[in-house]
Amino acid sequence: QVQLVESGGGLVQAGDSLRLSCAASGLAFSYYDMAWFRQAPGKERELIASITSGGSTDYADSVKARFTISRNNAKNTMYLQMNSLKAEDTAVYSCAGRPFHTGSYIYSGQGTQVTVSS
Repeated sequence: QVQLVESGGGLVQAGDSLRLSCAASGLAFSYYDMAWFRQAPGKERELIASITSGGSTDYADSVKARFTISRNNAKNTMYLQMNSLKAEDTAVYSCAGRPFHTGSYIYSGQGTQVTVSS
Protein backbone atom coordinates (compact mmCIF):
# COMPACT_ATOMS: atom_id res chain seq x y z
CA GLN A 1 0.00 0.00 0.00
CA VAL A 2 1.44 3.33 -1.07
CA GLN A 3 1.59 6.03 1.58
CA LEU A 4 2.80 9.61 1.34
CA VAL A 5 2.94 11.46 4.64
CA GLU A 6 3.72 15.15 4.85
CA SER A 7 5.12 16.90 7.89
CA GLY A 8 6.68 20.20 8.85
CA GLY A 9 3.80 22.60 8.38
CA GLY A 10 2.87 25.25 10.90
CA LEU A 11 2.28 28.89 11.66
CA VAL A 12 5.08 31.30 10.79
CA GLN A 13 5.52 35.00 10.15
CA ALA A 14 6.12 36.60 6.79
CA GLY A 15 9.79 36.37 5.88
CA ASP A 16 10.35 33.18 7.85
CA SER A 17 11.45 29.81 6.49
CA LEU A 18 9.94 26.36 6.80
CA ARG A 19 10.91 22.93 5.54
CA LEU A 20 8.30 20.37 4.60
CA SER A 21 9.00 16.65 4.35
CA CYS A 22 7.18 13.91 2.48
CA ALA A 23 7.89 10.38 3.62
CA ALA A 24 7.02 7.72 1.08
CA SER A 25 6.41 4.02 1.59
CA GLY A 26 5.06 1.14 -0.47
CA LEU A 27 6.63 2.28 -3.71
CA ALA A 28 10.00 2.20 -5.47
CA PHE A 29 10.70 5.80 -4.53
CA SER A 30 13.79 6.30 -6.64
CA TYR A 31 11.79 5.45 -9.76
CA TYR A 32 9.09 8.00 -9.06
CA ASP A 33 8.75 11.60 -10.13
CA MET A 34 7.57 13.61 -7.14
CA ALA A 35 5.88 16.96 -6.69
CA TRP A 36 4.47 19.44 -4.22
CA PHE A 37 1.01 20.89 -4.66
CA ARG A 38 -0.78 23.47 -2.59
CA GLN A 39 -4.37 24.59 -2.24
CA ALA A 40 -5.40 27.83 -0.63
CA PRO A 41 -8.97 28.43 0.57
CA GLY A 42 -11.24 29.18 -2.36
CA LYS A 43 -8.52 28.49 -4.92
CA GLU A 44 -7.66 25.62 -7.20
CA ARG A 45 -4.97 23.11 -6.38
CA GLU A 46 -1.65 24.37 -7.73
CA LEU A 47 1.47 22.45 -8.75
CA ILE A 48 4.33 24.45 -7.29
CA ALA A 49 7.41 22.26 -7.57
CA SER A 50 8.43 18.96 -9.08
CA ILE A 51 11.47 16.73 -9.13
CA THR A 52 12.00 13.85 -11.50
CA SER A 53 13.43 10.48 -10.62
CA GLY A 54 16.66 11.76 -12.13
CA GLY A 55 16.69 14.89 -9.99
CA SER A 56 15.58 17.53 -12.50
CA THR A 57 13.48 20.23 -10.88
CA ASP A 58 10.83 22.69 -11.98
CA TYR A 59 8.97 25.45 -10.17
CA ALA A 60 5.89 27.59 -10.54
CA ASP A 61 6.70 31.25 -11.05
CA SER A 62 5.00 32.06 -7.75
CA VAL A 63 7.66 30.19 -5.75
CA LYS A 64 10.69 30.26 -8.02
CA ALA A 65 13.84 31.53 -6.27
CA ARG A 66 12.18 31.15 -2.84
CA PHE A 67 11.38 27.43 -2.64
CA THR A 68 13.71 24.48 -3.23
CA ILE A 69 12.57 20.93 -3.84
CA SER A 70 14.90 18.03 -3.13
CA ARG A 71 14.84 14.33 -2.46
CA ASN A 72 16.81 11.71 -0.56
CA ASN A 73 16.23 8.37 -2.23
CA ALA A 74 18.06 6.51 0.54
CA LYS A 75 15.46 7.81 2.99
CA ASN A 76 12.46 7.63 0.63
CA THR A 77 11.83 11.25 1.47
CA MET A 78 11.22 14.44 -0.46
CA TYR A 79 11.60 17.95 0.90
CA LEU A 80 10.43 21.46 0.21
CA GLN A 81 12.55 24.25 1.65
CA MET A 82 10.48 27.40 1.74
CA ASN A 83 12.20 30.73 2.32
CA SER A 84 10.96 34.31 2.40
CA LEU A 85 7.44 33.13 3.05
CA LYS A 86 4.58 35.44 2.21
CA ALA A 87 0.98 35.58 3.42
CA GLU A 88 -0.12 34.37 -0.01
CA ASP A 89 1.81 31.14 0.57
CA THR A 90 -0.79 30.14 3.14
CA ALA A 91 -2.29 26.86 1.97
CA VAL A 92 -2.49 23.13 2.53
CA TYR A 93 0.62 21.61 1.01
CA SER A 94 0.57 18.04 -0.24
CA CYS A 95 3.05 15.79 -1.96
CA ALA A 96 2.34 13.55 -4.89
CA GLY A 97 4.09 10.90 -6.94
CA ARG A 98 3.94 9.12 -10.25
CA PRO A 99 6.06 6.42 -11.89
CA PHE A 100 8.78 8.23 -13.83
CA HIS A 101 7.89 9.72 -17.20
CA THR A 102 4.20 8.85 -16.92
CA GLY A 103 1.22 11.22 -16.92
CA SER A 104 -0.74 12.27 -13.87
CA TYR A 105 0.45 12.12 -10.30
CA ILE A 106 -1.46 9.11 -9.09
CA TYR A 107 -0.54 9.10 -5.41
CA SER A 108 -1.05 11.96 -2.99
CA GLY A 109 -0.71 12.60 0.71
CA GLN A 110 -3.23 14.17 3.07
CA GLY A 111 -1.41 17.45 3.26
CA THR A 112 0.02 19.74 5.91
CA GLN A 113 -1.19 23.24 6.72
CA VAL A 114 1.15 26.18 6.27
CA THR A 115 -0.08 29.51 7.60
CA VAL A 116 1.94 32.67 7.10
CA SER A 117 0.93 35.70 9.11
CA SER A 118 1.72 39.14 7.75
